[in-house]
Amino acid sequence: MIRLHFTADDLRRITLAPAPNALAETVLGVGLSLRQGGWPGAGRGFGQARRARSAAREWQRSLHGAPGVRAGAGVLAELVAEDGFVPDFLLQPGVHDLTGALEAAAATPVERLALDLGIPRAAGWNGGLARPGRWARELAQGSPSATRALVDDTRDFFARHVEPLWPRIRRDALTDRALRSEMLLRGGVDALLTTLGTTWRWQHPTLHLASASAYDIPLCGRGLLLVPSWFATGPSVMYRPDAATVLVYPLYEAAGGNAADDERPEALAALLGRTRAHVLALLRSPATTTALAERACVSLAAASHHAGVLRAAGLIDTVRTGTAVLHSLTPLGHSLLAGAGP
Repeated sequence: MIRLHFTADDLRRITLAPAPNALAETVLGVGLSLRQGGWPGAGRGFGQARRARSAAREWQRSLHGAPGVRAGAGVLAELVAEDGFVPDFLLQPGVHDLTGALEAAAATPVERLALDLGIPRAAGWNGGLARPGRWARELAQGSPSATRALVDDTRDFFARHVEPLWPRIRRDALTDRALRSEMLLRGGVDALLTTLGTTWRWQHPTLHLASASAYDIPLCGRGLLLVPSWFATGPSVMYRPDAATVLVYPLYEAAGGNAADDERPEALAALLGRTRAHVLALLRSPATTTALAERACVSLAAASHHAGVLRAAGLIDTVRTGTAVLHSLTPLGHSLLAGAGP
């Protein structure tokens, strides 16, 4: 169990990553492609999360066991432990594009590399690789050839296996961010942390993360940065002594609900309410308030109210056409529906 301990300052400094992290996703993708067994959490999640989980499972099956998969991952295969461990220097939360993140990772001081890789292990330090190989030791010593191998193999794996999925990954991460933001707006920090993961528990002031590891991590007033991941199968925590702690969480660990009815955006129903989520879906085709009321089978006043809430949330636009107003989806509204329903 990993326990994150919040202060009042930490609760005021929870932020959401604006985009998926290309380097972290590549390394986590390597781990998923090499891992035995099925995708965790089968049967949980809703809408976008369920489809993301299913697509990632298919991606995993397409690579796992194929000839040369481990060789194709190159030196990256040495950096991912069987328990899903990823060295902190490969989590570059402030740099989202692959080139910039690789440059930052390659510039990591050798002292930090040695600590991240467990070479040598500091007293009481439980992180790092179980048995660092020769290449990992050379990397920790600052070898230029080892660094080039890391950069080249990461670029190659991303180009062959992750980049074709990148538009989908970006879209799903945007949807997740919007859902989390809506939960924060509607229910506050408690609602956000309570629904962050189906197997995680928020008991003020501590967030309990189900994990094979056992750590107590005080956030020390610097806050928490939440980073959704398409390939993660469990939490990854990066403690930064001078900045917010980073929590990488799986997209499939979405908050509650079932997606049994694909005719309506069930993924949004828990956040927006069933009727309002249905109204949003109806606006795939622009409509006046009167037409919207007829489509949704609600009163004119109710339709106007729902449209106002959706407009305030940035999900729809409203423009006046003569004596009537016309409602239509914004790009964010389209993205939410693309992730939550057909």
